[in-house]
Amino acid sequence: MKLAPLDDRVVIKQSEAEEKSAGGIILPDAAKEKPQRGKIIAVGPGKILDNGKRGEMNVKKGDEVLYAKYTGNEIEIDGENYVILHEGDILGVIEK
Repeated sequence: MKLAPLDDRVVIKQSEAEEKSAGGIILPDAAKEKPQRGKIIAVGPGKILDNGKRGEMNVKKGDEVLYAKYTGNEIEIDGENYVILHEGDILGVIEK
């Protein structure tokens, strides 16, 4: 299934939750932190500005990003977890 976000929204494939703590303790499902990191798989065309033109997106497909913890809408498609959120909810792009 192909998902095309609208306006300034992006679709992010969530990274997997950490299986172990920093000290090496295996975490049960209830104790796992919600991931805040993922890879952008689709980007909208940009927000329509007051002058009627579309704003340019600052992120692109393939970028690995960090986003706010309790933002966006989580969805599941074909057994995969995704988050749809506004570009402004992205905290930063991870550079390699």
